[in-house]
Amino acid sequence: MMLHNLYQTLNQPLQPLSTDISPELETLNGIKAVIFDIYGTLVLSGTGDISIAQSINKEAELRTLLNLHVSDPIATERNLSELFYGLIQKSHSDTKEDGAKYPEVDIREIWDEFFGQLGITVDPLKRDEIAVRFECAVNPVWPIPCLNETLGGIRARSYKTGIVSNAQFYTPIMLEAFTDRTLAALGFDENLCVWSYRERLGKPSVELFQKLEEELAAFSIAPGEALYVGNDMLNDIWTASQIGMRTALYAGDQRSLRLREDDPRSLNLEPDVVLTELRQLLRIL
Repeated sequence: MMLHNLYQTLNQPLQPLSTDISPELETLNGIKAVIFDIYGTLVLSGTGDISIAQSINKEAELRTLLNLHVSDPIATERNLSELFYGLIQKSHSDTKEDGAKYPEVDIREIWDEFFGQLGITVDPLKRDEIAVRFECAVNPVWPIPCLNETLGGIRARSYKTGIVSNAQFYTPIMLEAFTDRTLAALGFDENLCVWSYRERLGKPSVELFQKLEEELAAFSIAPGEALYVGNDMLNDIWTASQIGMRTALYAGDQRSLRLREDDPRSLNLEPDVVLTELRQLLRIL
């Protein structure tokens, strides 16, 4: 529970920053499953996305964190931020050479390699704590307004619910911490949860949604009977549409809204509905 507590204590309330987008709501008939993105959709994010995808210099935060929580002193003059994010970039480059177009890392392996290069020994529990502390420092997060209300309303109507998200090991911990419920208690079916760090692929990899399609089939649910909710026209709306899912764009927060107007895959692409509040889902289902 320690990691859950960290998310509750290290983050401060965030409010959505309004956009100039108007909601486009219509009743969607025939939906049997609702699948969610997380960052920017179920939780507000200070960076608008999960932080390991960001090319940001967090040298001061990283050095301070390690000096506080690692027993061995950090005496190196190396740029720790460049080392850390460089390891992520190298992993992505190596995986791309093996054919993955949008590779993903397991951040625990990056931390292990990072500590190894610094000559520091850190046990897995402490490593996970440091990973969560760093993530909270560089990417403050907070549950979207009416999150429990919305998920509870969907659960009460007996929809199957799942997740396809760019994520790390701490992402489900974060969601449980903010809702004070397990994923199962929130209604999420484990078989319908596809996490990028487990698949070693990130969105917009269509393969993530093809895996979801296989799992939906086990419940006799066709892609057209499933609604995907996300904040990114490419990563969420385009990828979900590639397997025939219905789509809902969450456009309620300036920080996370990604219209991707410079990407040809997003041109002439329209979601089925546009939400400016998550609870509007209960009006269209």
